[in-house]
Amino acid sequence: MKLVIIEPLGVDKEKLLKMADDILGQDVEVVYYNTRVTDTDELIKRGSDADIIAVSNLPLNTEVIEGCKNLKMISVAFTGVDHIAMETCRKNNVMVCNCAGYSTAAVSDLVFGMIINIYRNLIKCNEVVRNKGTKDGLIGFELEGKKFGVIGTGDIGLRVAKIADAFGCDVYAYSRTKKDIPGIKYVDLETLLKTCDIVSVHVPLNKKTKNMINKDNIALMKKNAILINTARGPVVDSAALAHALNNGNIAGAGIDVFENEPPVKMEHPLLNAKNVIATPHIGFATKEALEKRAVIVFNNVRKYLDKEPQNIIK
Repeated sequence: MKLVIIEPLGVDKEKLLKMADDILGQDVEVVYYNTRVTDTDELIKRGSDADIIAVSNLPLNTEVIEGCKNLKMISVAFTGVDHIAMETCRKNNVMVCNCAGYSTAAVSDLVFGMIINIYRNLIKCNEVVRNKGTKDGLIGFELEGKKFGVIGTGDIGLRVAKIADAFGCDVYAYSRTKKDIPGIKYVDLETLLKTCDIVSVHVPLNKKTKNMINKDNIALMKKNAILINTARGPVVDSAALAHALNNGNIAGAGIDVFENEPPVKMEHPLLNAKNVIATPHIGFATKEALEKRAVIVFNNVRKYLDKEPQNIIK
């Protein structure tokens, strides 16, 4: 079997290849590319004789997948697979496995980093103190006692809920699957949006969740509410959110994800809206998380070879 790591996975090459060797041994020939390219012809060239491709968030379209004639399995170093032509994979019997769980701690950390930055004006405070200013106009808010809404209670959503509970928040949740978790009150989406001071989004991107947070839903939110999106950009209608922020209909937003991967165009509405903290899709990007996911990538391959596949995306 030939495994092509078609783009860098965020782990030092020597360490990454040692991980591969420790898990896969001599059963797999590993080819590693340390540059990220998006050209379809080049991607087909890289994967032309691959049995297995490991990829992070690099889009693999229909042409690429069908151009890789030997392809049998894709190990995606990511939780979401909306950048993979899944229908083409299904049609061509290409198994796709993801790395669910690797970034649970990392993304949850970022959620609260954004919230505390917004609530305590940390960016502005840093600027002010360096210019001999004072706390005037920078009095913030506490998390304790706030109503905290979690949309989507998968692993990340549940960890965010647990941390919110530890901060002393009243935790509400909306999810297609309700779970019996102490400290979490499940409600419908409308109730959550009307009730909560903080709303954090943790759903995958699919046909049902695209523009889930739209103009009408944003209009339900409190004027003092903040919205955090570390899930997928298209889950939130960016133009509608920017309009609400600029008109004072909600108080602030923390955004780590956009319709496309960064770099983000400067004219993007959320980069020109009031009270937005924006980051370039770094939720998953910690040293610990990247190493965790590399292990899962190779374990996915190992399990596939052992005919006991795991983390399969249907």
